[in-house]
Amino acid sequence: MRRVLGFLLPVLCAAFLLGAEQPKIPAMPGAVTSNAVAEIKGGLEVYSLMGVGPKKTWDDITNKVYILHLASAKWSQGHPVPGVAGRLGASAIGAKGQIYLFGGYVLDGQGTTITVPDVNAYIPQASRWYRAEDIPVPVDSAVIGITHDRYVYLVGGRSKNGPVNNVQVYDIESNSWSQATPFPGTPVFGHAGGIADDQIVYIDGAKKNPAGEPSYVASDECWLGKIDKKDPNKITWSKLPPHPGTARVGIVAGPFDRDRKILFSGGATAPYNLKGLGPDGKPMEVSTLTFAFDVHGTKWEPLEPDTFDVRTDSRGVLSTPIGPLVLGGMVSNTAVSARAVVLPKK
Repeated sequence: MRRVLGFLLPVLCAAFLLGAEQPKIPAMPGAVTSNAVAEIKGGLEVYSLMGVGPKKTWDDITNKVYILHLASAKWSQGHPVPGVAGRLGASAIGAKGQIYLFGGYVLDGQGTTITVPDVNAYIPQASRWYRAEDIPVPVDSAVIGITHDRYVYLVGGRSKNGPVNNVQVYDIESNSWSQATPFPGTPVFGHAGGIADDQIVYIDGAKKNPAGEPSYVASDECWLGKIDKKDPNKITWSKLPPHPGTARVGIVAGPFDRDRKILFSGGATAPYNLKGLGPDGKPMEVSTLTFAFDVHGTKWEPLEPDTFDVRTDSRGVLSTPIGPLVLGGMVSNTAVSARAVVLPKK
């Protein structure tokens, strides 16, 4: 009987939440943005890792781990990410029942940023972290995706010398890295995308400004990369038509709909700093549009023009039984949020 109840509880909880027009999910224990996110157990356990709090200053960067258990609709705190300081712009993925955390950057009181090569893996059952093989080209603010519950792809991102067009592949089983076919587009960071059905989709991001000032401007390039069935390092890239949105940087994205589509929501129209301010010193504008790319139909799909509680700078959309989930991030008035919100998917 206990086994039956243990199986039914998550299902009943998810069904109850899914039946609501906007599922009521408790807020995280702390407000964070630029936080890495990941899910395991079929989306019944979701994670927010590191990020920066409401002050948006170097001393408000955290290494805390928040875990939402959908079966009980309650949050708990995991063991903090190892290291003397938290990081921003890291990327995370769930695989083989563990959480894998990649790169990101640290910031000191003088405003110096250092992108780190760290790869940390978390074993939930033991509440324990261990160090995996470092990223060959350390990056932050990259697009992440996974295939076959084994190969993790880091697409682009910012290195110590600026944005790169590397596609770096981490093999979980061998704890090793390889370099895949780089994307032919402009090197970017802060772009958005993911992997669905062995296809990489990414859009926009920030690129170096040829004119010099401001240092970075928005890119409007959209790319599709088809991963070879036999060779995970071979990718055939093609340019996509423009997407239907106006946002370019910090869009929240991730796969959904049984790995058929990539969902995109929110984001800002131009690059912005840690405070959420653009080059002109004004608060960034957050797009309210949620849209998707159907990798089977090879087409863009506008879903919701006026998305509820829209965000920027949360590091991914999580696929859960109650729908696509966004944790934290910044809202339109540049405030840092602790709220979890379910995105529209139709």
